[in-house]
Amino acid sequence: MSSPTLSHQSRTHLERSPGFVMGVLNTAGSTILAVSLLSSAVVAGSLVGLAISFRNLPDVRLLQGYIPSETTHIYDIKGTPLASLHSEENREVVPLDDISPQLKRAVLAIEDSNFYEHGGVNPVGIARATLVNIRSGRTVEGASTLTQQLAKNLFLSPEQAITRKLSEAVLALRMEKVFEKDEILEKYLNQVYWGHNTYGVETAAESYFNKSAADLTLGEAAMMAGIIQAPEAFSPFVDFEVAKRRQEIVLNRMLELGWITASEAEVARNETLQLGQITSFTRSRSPFVTNTVVQELTDRFGQEALMRGGLRVQTTVDINMQEAAERTVQEWHQILYSQGVYADQMALVAVDPRTHFVKAIVGGVDKNKTEFNRATQAIRQPGSAFKPFVFYTAFASGQYAPDSSIDDSPVSFDDGSYERYVPQNYDRTFAGTMSIRAALAQSRNIPAITLGQRVGLEKVIDVCRVMGIKSPMPPVISLPLGSVDLTPLEMAAAYATFASNGWQSPTTAIAQVTDSSGRLLLDNTPKPQLVLDPWAAAALNQTMTSVITEGTGRSANIGRQAAGKTGTTSSERDIWFVGHVPQLSVAVWAGNDDYTRIGQGATGGGFMAPVWADFMRQALRDQPVEYFKPASNFTRPASQ
Repeated sequence: MSSPTLSHQSRTHLERSPGFVMGVLNTAGSTILAVSLLSSAVVAGSLVGLAISFRNLPDVRLLQGYIPSETTHIYDIKGTPLASLHSEENREVVPLDDISPQLKRAVLAIEDSNFYEHGGVNPVGIARATLVNIRSGRTVEGASTLTQQLAKNLFLSPEQAITRKLSEAVLALRMEKVFEKDEILEKYLNQVYWGHNTYGVETAAESYFNKSAADLTLGEAAMMAGIIQAPEAFSPFVDFEVAKRRQEIVLNRMLELGWITASEAEVARNETLQLGQITSFTRSRSPFVTNTVVQELTDRFGQEALMRGGLRVQTTVDINMQEAAERTVQEWHQILYSQGVYADQMALVAVDPRTHFVKAIVGGVDKNKTEFNRATQAIRQPGSAFKPFVFYTAFASGQYAPDSSIDDSPVSFDDGSYERYVPQNYDRTFAGTMSIRAALAQSRNIPAITLGQRVGLEKVIDVCRVMGIKSPMPPVISLPLGSVDLTPLEMAAAYATFASNGWQSPTTAIAQVTDSSGRLLLDNTPKPQLVLDPWAAAALNQTMTSVITEGTGRSANIGRQAAGKTGTTSSERDIWFVGHVPQLSVAVWAGNDDYTRIGQGATGGGFMAPVWADFMRQALRDQPVEYFKPASNFTRPASQ
C-alpha cells in the first residue's frame, strides 16, 4: 500500500500553501475518526478476503500498456485544423505535467481529498459518507475513491450492485500496488467523462473554455471539477447558474482543506468565464477533403485506428486553394444555371504535378447538404477529355508526332453487332487530311478513333493503368471518345503526369500521419518515378496548348501557357474541362446525379473551360509563369 505521506513529485503537482498537508490530515472531524478507527480493521480485513474471492476480475497490470481511445485530428498542409474524428469518445490524452495544478487540486478536493493518503479504498471516506447519508436520510455523498472510480470506468459496468462495488474496491487495491499515485491520477483525468461526449481533461478544457488544460484558472478548474458528478446536468452549456453553484461548492471545499486562501477563492468566484463550444461531432471545415482523407486512412490503418487512435493527419490540401475551389463551384453553378445549363452538381479537383499531392477537392455544389464526393465516388464519361491518352500512346509508339497527318473522313467498323459502328464528329462534318495537332485542337472524333485502332486499344488501356487510372476500362471501339466511366480525381491526376513530362508519385491527399505523441506512422514524401516517355509527354503538352490557343478550349485562356482538353458526351449528360500548367493540374465536371441531360448545346468548351480558367487564375495568382519543356529537349522514341 502506498505511503500516506506526499511524495516530492506530488507536492510539485498539488501544493500551493503550507495548509495543504494539514488540510488533508484534518478533513474528518473527531466523530468520523472514531468511527473510522472501528471500521478500518473490519474493512481492510474484509477486502483481503474479497481479493482472494474475486480471482476472475481483470488483471490491472494490463493497464501498463493501455492506450485510451483518442480523437483523430486532420489539418491542411500548413497546419490549419480541418476536422476531428472520433467514435463515442472525444478524447485527447495529455501527461500529468500538462494539466493545471489548479484543476488537479480542484478535482481531488471534491472527489477524493485523501487520495495521497489511502491505499485505494478510504475507510475515513466511507465513515464520513455513512454519517452524512444517515443524517440526511438519503444518499448525498459517495465513498468511492478516485482509484475506485477509475477501476469502475475502465473495467466494470455502471450497475448499482453490491457485487460491483466490492469488485471496484478489490480492483482499486490491486491498482494501488501496481501504479504510482501520480500515474493513477493521470489515467483518471484522461479517462473521466466531462459531458457532451467529451472525455478527458484536455478535450473538456478545449470545449468548455477554449484553452488547454495546462492554462485553466482556478475559477475554470473549480467549475470543471464541480460538474464531474453529473456532467450533462451541471454543464455550463446547459445551465450556467447550476455550474456556478457547483463551482462554489468546490471552492468552499478547497478553502476548508486549506488548499487555497480566502482571497484566492474570492478572485475565482468573481472571475469572468468565457465559455467555448461543444466540440464533439462538429462538422468538418471542408467535408469533401475529410471524405477523401478518411477513405485513404481507412484503407491504410482501418476504421478502429481512424476513430479511436488519436492520429494527427497532415493533408496535402491548401485550405486557401480549397476554399477558392468551393467558391468557384458554388458561383459558377448559379451562372451556368442562368445560362441554361441545368446541371445539379459540379466537381473540381486540383493536383500538383510535381508531387501528385491533391491541393483542392470539391465533390458537389453544397458541402453542407451532402458529403457524397463526386470527385472520388462518382464515375462519369469524360467524352473527348479522354482523347489525350490515345494521342500520347500514338506519340509514344514513335510513329506519330504533333505535325503528322491524319485523315478526318467517314469510317466504319465491325463492332460485333448486327450494325457496323459509324463514328461521327460533333458537328457532323469531315475536315479531310489534317495534322494531329489540329485534330486534337478541334476535337475531331474520327482521327481519335482511327489512332486508337492503329496503336491498339489495349495499349491505350495499359497507358491509363500506368498513370494510375483504376476504373474498369473495356477495349470498345468508342473508347477514344471517352466511352468509359472515370472520376474527376483520376482525370486530374493523369493529366498531372502529362504536365510533369511523365514523372509520377502516387496521388494522395495525405502528406503524413503521426500518433498523438508525434511518432511518424506514414510519410508520403513524393518519390517520383518516370512512367511515361518524356518526348511523347512533351509532344502531347505541346499539342494540347493548341486546344486553348486555337481550338475548342479558347475560353480556358488564362494569360499564360497552359494545356488542356474539353470533354462533352454525346448524350449531353457530362461536360468537362481538364487542363494543366507545370505547377497545377485541374479537372472540372458538371452533370446530374440521375444522368439526365443538362441542356441543349452544353459543351465542355463553352461552359466548363471558363470555370477552369476562373479557378486557375485564383490558384496561380501568386505563382510565377512556367513553361512546358519542348519535345526537342528529349529523344524521340524509335518507331515500333
